[in-house]
Amino acid sequence: MQIDWTEKKETIKKGWFKFSKSKLSVAGLIIVIAIIFSAVFASYIAPHPEHAGLYLDLELGSQPPSANYLFGTDILGRDILSRIIFGFRYSLLMACIVLSIVVPVGSLAGLLAGYLKGTFIELLIMRITDVFLAIPALILAMAISAVLTPSTLNAMLAVTVMWWPWYCRITYGLASSLRNESFVQAAHVTGAGSFHIVIREILPNSLGTILTRASLDVGIVILLGASLSFVGLGAQPPTPDLGTMIAEGYKYMPERWWMTIFPAFAIMLTIVGFNMLGDGIRDLYATEAV
Repeated sequence: MQIDWTEKKETIKKGWFKFSKSKLSVAGLIIVIAIIFSAVFASYIAPHPEHAGLYLDLELGSQPPSANYLFGTDILGRDILSRIIFGFRYSLLMACIVLSIVVPVGSLAGLLAGYLKGTFIELLIMRITDVFLAIPALILAMAISAVLTPSTLNAMLAVTVMWWPWYCRITYGLASSLRNESFVQAAHVTGAGSFHIVIREILPNSLGTILTRASLDVGIVILLGASLSFVGLGAQPPTPDLGTMIAEGYKYMPERWWMTIFPAFAIMLTIVGFNMLGDGIRDLYATEAV
């Protein structure tokens, strides 16, 4: 099967044209690219990369923003800007690992339950989902992290366990509405199995919603990870985690405001960037659907 590259290029051009109509979406894309670039090349971009690890210089402690330290230093003399840049790496790593697990697992479970509506499989999947959704997401993540040893890995595990039901519930609704469409019925008549129909027929028509939700959830997962670190259940010092930096700095507010404000602004910028990008993806798929 040959790929028509000319058609692919035209599709990409049309998609970019539709996406670029929204200036906010383009701004979100630029922010996301800048954050990812900073995270990947943190060792080369950070003014003081050695400050991201075990470093101590009390003489430079609590320095306000200056030409040498644009975001100031913390009480241990570490450059806050450098630690924020490395903090992007840990935040994006958490989002990538969590979403790479919860999106396929939750989506597949929801699609199967929606297509097999009225069966024991649907009843089992959705009742398990309801149990998880009945517990507030952050409370469940905190409970799991508290049972385990606080660390970045266990924080990822906690967020993963509590996040997959949301994708299951969303895709369940999509599959429930698509299962009666003519193209699904035609595949069923030709003898296609349930798994084949879910993967080849229903999933492609649900990708727009799934990708939009995933792009919006990047910021939420990062915020949840930062929240766990803030209460001491996530990344542990000296890891340059944004939530940990806020927890260490808020004790010295308002005199040493830079220790809290700049990490908090970094989290806000990340969330805003991915949300604007997600809005652009949603509008792109909505336009294609029309």
